[in-house]
Amino acid sequence: MPTRILPAVGDADAVRSLTTLLSQLPDAEPVAPVVDSTQLVDTLARLAAESVDELPEVVVVHERIGPVPALELIRDVALRFPAVGVILVTSDASPGLFQAAMDYGARGLVALPLSYEELASRVRAVAQWSAGVRRHLGGAVDVFTGVGGTVVTVSGAKGGVGTTLTAIQLALAAQASGRSAALVDMDLQAGDVASYLDIQFRRSVADLATITDISPRVLADAVFRHDTGVALLLAPGEGERGEEVTDRAARQIVTALRARYEVVVIDCGAQVGGASAAAIEAADTALLVTTPDVVSVRGAKRTVRMWDRLQIRKAEETTVVVNRHTRGTEIQPPLIQKITGTALAATAVPANFKELQAVVDAGRVHELDNRSTVKQALWGLAGELGLVNVPEGDARRGGRGAVGFRRRKDAGG
Repeated sequence: MPTRILPAVGDADAVRSLTTLLSQLPDAEPVAPVVDSTQLVDTLARLAAESVDELPEVVVVHERIGPVPALELIRDVALRFPAVGVILVTSDASPGLFQAAMDYGARGLVALPLSYEELASRVRAVAQWSAGVRRHLGGAVDVFTGVGGTVVTVSGAKGGVGTTLTAIQLALAAQASGRSAALVDMDLQAGDVASYLDIQFRRSVADLATITDISPRVLADAVFRHDTGVALLLAPGEGERGEEVTDRAARQIVTALRARYEVVVIDCGAQVGGASAAAIEAADTALLVTTPDVVSVRGAKRTVRMWDRLQIRKAEETTVVVNRHTRGTEIQPPLIQKITGTALAATAVPANFKELQAVVDAGRVHELDNRSTVKQALWGLAGELGLVNVPEGDARRGGRGAVGFRRRKDAGG
């Protein structure tokens, strides 16, 4: 039986070189290459949805695949499609990278420049491994057939601008609309999600930091299931433990969450560390919350420039959310957009702390009244970002249905 091989290569010259060699391998059946990480995962998900037997035995990932780093992409594929063998093609054949590739789930490594003999040997060995796994598992191969959840990070221009409240309400809106949602507190030294929701839970994001294979069972043990249905992955109670969460650990955690939940909201706080930077880089949408005052807007501009210098996120790939907005303030959202050079959320959150004070003090922000203008704005923002399932009637009328979402099980009746 021919070995189906899917090349994942972003560089045109590398595509030609790799596909030429793959076509010369005995019993090989190269399929049309994919050019980036998103296309690879989407292609595998589509094939898996038809049948596990439709999946290729071997995926060859080039080191310059992008936009997701090759090792993180390998981790995602290995987690979601465990019967697919992955080979990494790289110019770095050092023992350190080899070990890292194996840790991330690769089944082989081929050094550049490509050698026919080495490539043939690796493909043969990985194809045999894949076939063995499928025989062993039979029809019980566990794959995540979705294209992967949406990841949104919420960061603050400075402390106290409403980052945590925004993150919580976005996750609540997604869950209430019928989507499975996870909320991660990646503000590792000063995270307040647990306080805002008045919960105590011993497990935290730090407990996943040293685990190289975050299985669904391991992930389930680490999250707290809130009464609203939102899965919470909290910051450690001891702030010093935040140092255990490295950028590499953060990427693994985000990948595991993306594979299990339709919406993942990450509160990154106002300080940029390795873990929060990795989350922001991997996110589909990166929000930066600011208030319409000089100090906060300067902080937003400073943050955007830093993200750009560190190659975390470009300004135009960042969306600013204006919180505590009033019509009378001198600094209006269009001016903030001009100063920061970012995209701007169409939804501005009004200034109305009186609505919030009682539920914030009680740690019950999930019980914020549906009539609250702040809640309506934040749930409207969730709709603007595409995080919610809008009821069909609201969609026909063109409305957001911001606070009137029903859970899917109720909507079907």
